[in-house]
Amino acid sequence: MATDVQVPALGESITEGTLAQWLKKPGEAVKADEPIASLETDKVSVEVPSPVAGVLAEQLVEEGDNVAVGAVIARIDESATAPAPPAPAAAATNPAGAGENPQLRGSEHAPEPASEEAETSSADEDHITTLSPAVRRAVLEYHVDPTKIKGSGKDGRLTKDDVIAAAEAQKQTGTPAQAVAQAEARLPSPTEQQPSAPGPQPSPGDRREERVKMSRLRQTIAKRLKDAQNTAAMLTTFNDVDMSAVIEARSRYKDLFEKKHGIRLGFMAFFVKACALAAKDVPSVNASLEGDEIVYHDYLDVSVAVSAPKGLVVPVVRNADRMSFAEIEKTIAAYGKKAKEGTLTVDEMTGGTFTISNGGVFGSLLSTPIINPPQSAVLGMHRIEERPVVRDGQIVARPMMYLALSYDHRIIDGREAVTFLVRVKEAIEDPTRLLIDL
Repeated sequence: MATDVQVPALGESITEGTLAQWLKKPGEAVKADEPIASLETDKVSVEVPSPVAGVLAEQLVEEGDNVAVGAVIARIDESATAPAPPAPAAAATNPAGAGENPQLRGSEHAPEPASEEAETSSADEDHITTLSPAVRRAVLEYHVDPTKIKGSGKDGRLTKDDVIAAAEAQKQTGTPAQAVAQAEARLPSPTEQQPSAPGPQPSPGDRREERVKMSRLRQTIAKRLKDAQNTAAMLTTFNDVDMSAVIEARSRYKDLFEKKHGIRLGFMAFFVKACALAAKDVPSVNASLEGDEIVYHDYLDVSVAVSAPKGLVVPVVRNADRMSFAEIEKTIAAYGKKAKEGTLTVDEMTGGTFTISNGGVFGSLLSTPIINPPQSAVLGMHRIEERPVVRDGQIVARPMMYLALSYDHRIIDGREAVTFLVRVKEAIEDPTRLLIDL
């Protein structure tokens, strides 16, 4: 008896997705609720579980196909069992040993066991074919052997961050060129399901190109960002902030904070609290435009930009203005982990009223972030570096950070944008203001 596997509900207003990857092959045994495929929607990746235990009888769609909610994508045979491993060739041709000379048993006529190298190669190829397109591209780019990397994703799967970390470690220790060459030779292109037949290898001087279809998430990001540029009257204002007080506070209390709350004290909590304080003085920064009406919010739901293997995502820290430093840090850390594993839900990424993007973690000195509609503003944080500044008539070195506030000029005036940024600057340079609401 075969049971249909249907596309599950993907969230409000989402009617279809793209089958990004099959996690099981036809003929493989599956357990009830075990993921057999990964779907990619406009916002998140969703795994499709098997409704019953059995064997995957057939796949009805190909990777890259668009599928609607409720569509049948596979069938599970409940009565079947996974095939047993093939018997050795000698046993198949002569199962009972009929006609065999007993004196020759175990001698030159005995079948030679498969070499360890061949077994390893086969296992490596099976492992490589389960990599996502982003991870395969990273493996080719950083020249690492994916079979030697321990995955940190769900069920031990490799993520792009795992590959990058392995590449950094490889720079320190060095990896034999032969192992890297073998890994690249075994690696299929992102559009291939199985390794291609051996062919002539390109010489080091050859110029190669690779065409990869944009994921649904990347297409949605591109569309939303371009719509924001076309619709909003976007403008960016800048300021810089002396991070000395925050760095000193973190250094003084980081051990006590982590011991009590079980989470490290980061910069994000300070900036979230500073933005919540500044939004009270400049509510238009936390507003949105709906038709010909401006909607003001008496709460601050902060969308925190997080880098994920498939692109930038912005999970929402709800009621951030009412949260403690520890609650903010724990929420952001949990979202960061989910983003790497691709387990963020649609509800966790919708409904923000203001966005904070920290490009400084990647080394950005300055940028003009794009607002996330229907929000009216986004704060861009950048890297901290010592620069000469004048304090009390003396030129001194201070850890400085550039801040950028991009805003919709249809809602926010320049005076309001500058005032908001100054309030954030004041709160960061004197964190006591965060405690006394000043």
